[in-house]
Amino acid sequence: MSRTNQTLVVIGGGAAGFFCAVNAARMNPALKVLLLEKSDKLLSKVKVSGGGRCNVTHACFDLKEFSGHYPRGEHFVRKAFHQFFSTDTIQWFEERGVKLKQEQDGRMFPVTDSSQTIIDCLLREAGRYGVNLQLRTEVTGLKKEQQKWTISLRNGNTITADYVCAACGGFPRLHQFDWLQGTGHTIVPPVPSLFTFNIPQHPVTELMGVSVPQALIKIQQSKLTSKGPLLITHWGLSGPCVLKLSAWGARELQERAYRFAIFVNWTGDRNEQELRDQLQQCRSLHPSKKISNTQPFDLPLRLWMFLLAQAGINPDLRWTDLPARLLNRLVLMLGAYEMQVQGKTTFKEEFVTAGGIATKEVDVQSMQSKISKGLFFAGELLDVDGITGGFNFQHAWTSGYIAAKSIAAAADAMAEV
Repeated sequence: MSRTNQTLVVIGGGAAGFFCAVNAARMNPALKVLLLEKSDKLLSKVKVSGGGRCNVTHACFDLKEFSGHYPRGEHFVRKAFHQFFSTDTIQWFEERGVKLKQEQDGRMFPVTDSSQTIIDCLLREAGRYGVNLQLRTEVTGLKKEQQKWTISLRNGNTITADYVCAACGGFPRLHQFDWLQGTGHTIVPPVPSLFTFNIPQHPVTELMGVSVPQALIKIQQSKLTSKGPLLITHWGLSGPCVLKLSAWGARELQERAYRFAIFVNWTGDRNEQELRDQLQQCRSLHPSKKISNTQPFDLPLRLWMFLLAQAGINPDLRWTDLPARLLNRLVLMLGAYEMQVQGKTTFKEEFVTAGGIATKEVDVQSMQSKISKGLFFAGELLDVDGITGGFNFQHAWTSGYIAAKSIAAAADAMAEV
């Protein structure tokens, strides 16, 4: 069989699909690589990620620790990372002139602080290795016929390929996976992950824009809890603390129809006794000072004033005049502030789903289907999702790379036949 007959079609122009396409074309120059994207934009999530800076990966270099950031797919990614890890991602981009920097929270961005740097790098690779990019091309069916794959398109045309890598991201609705049902794969029903909490008409929303460096949220009647930076918005609560919680609780919170009660500890993980002791110490050190002007927790002033009001404390009151009843009330407001969540907000551009192709049906060493030879999967289409912080992109790079390596090797082997 001639090498020129070997064709790879990648379905999806996001991070995983692009990484698969450019690496397969680079590793096996005789392979014809065609990438199909149903929209009119390539790498759209890369573009908007991290506020337009692209959170490429996370500065964690321990396999086990890194894998612990995936609510679904932890064991799968831990095995995959042996082939391509965060260290490899950093090196891959640096070898192509894109240096990454680490921020205090571990997130890694290009030093340019622009996602366009990552996009330009990937587009250059596609051009260098002759990847054919086809936009506005939606796949509606996938079928294996006589050792080749027939890909049906929305416009009525078909494409034939030796290898297919499905990397079209996560779908929010089960019926959107219908075109894959013919492959015999199990689809784990999708539910949203990485969403914010809606708390409509609550007075806390008047503090929109206020951020708390370290808060802790616990969901009532659940083991779900999360600690981290918290942002108050005009619709409720956001920030890494909330997004992490939504990822770990994706299925449980969906079952509750996104209606549940939470307790917020605005001071992190200080317990009730620690809070009381710190308030008493403040009272001893600053007896004649106004409560509004002195606090032991370094909370944003607007939040401190809000909590005083919620506790029924006059801000002009001096510490020495604060009765024990109101001090106890303030302890409660600081450490276990109760709110009712009534819904979620997700952002289309950065939408992440839990669910997709069941990982037990995919060979983690090659990303090839265990059911249909020549079919590969990469990225969020798999039932793998990470918390915020660069973890979903790392899975995209890793799975895309492994699929590319496997396809390039398979095409080489076939060429020798």
